[in-house]
Amino acid sequence: MDKIETKKIGLNDIEQLQIIGRLTFRETFTSGNTDENMQKYLDEGFSIEKLSAEISDENSEFHFAIYDNKVIGYLKLNFGHAQTEFKDPNSVEIERIYVMKEFYGKQVGQILFNIALNIARKSNANYLWLGVWEENPRAINFYKKNGFIAFDKHIFKLVNEEQTDILMKLKLVMQSDHEN
Repeated sequence: MDKIETKKIGLNDIEQLQIIGRLTFRETFTSGNTDENMQKYLDEGFSIEKLSAEISDENSEFHFAIYDNKVIGYLKLNFGHAQTEFKDPNSVEIERIYVMKEFYGKQVGQILFNIALNIARKSNANYLWLGVWEENPRAINFYKKNGFIAFDKHIFKLVNEEQTDILMKLKLVMQSDHEN
């Protein structure tokens, strides 16, 4: 496979973000949810207004993965008050790493994860954390392979359906840790 490019997302990318966001969310979660709840969540969670607000938040950051001039995945990071939980100024949340199914196993998720890791290190975060659906073994194994450890659980509501997410954390080694 040829080179996968990445690009930080700005407001001018909002329509493409909406398209890839809805597509990858549907691919990932359709099997465990009703059509009605899925459509309502996609309409609300990936509306132009909501995505514009998220992109405009200085404590959130999005990146596309692009192959052959086509967006095939994306990453969303949250810092400080933009984090969905904890709001720890010394951590970075990976809220989303989503890749089109046809590109699974092609290192796209790893490329996006590496961006998150580099950003977290540059921001001097103590750890990266995320929530992953307990019925997504592929993602759970990906994060374990990258050193994440489960530390808690929380409920994610998809409209009126409650699902359990496993909270996972990756402690980042700081420069001062090496010096001791």
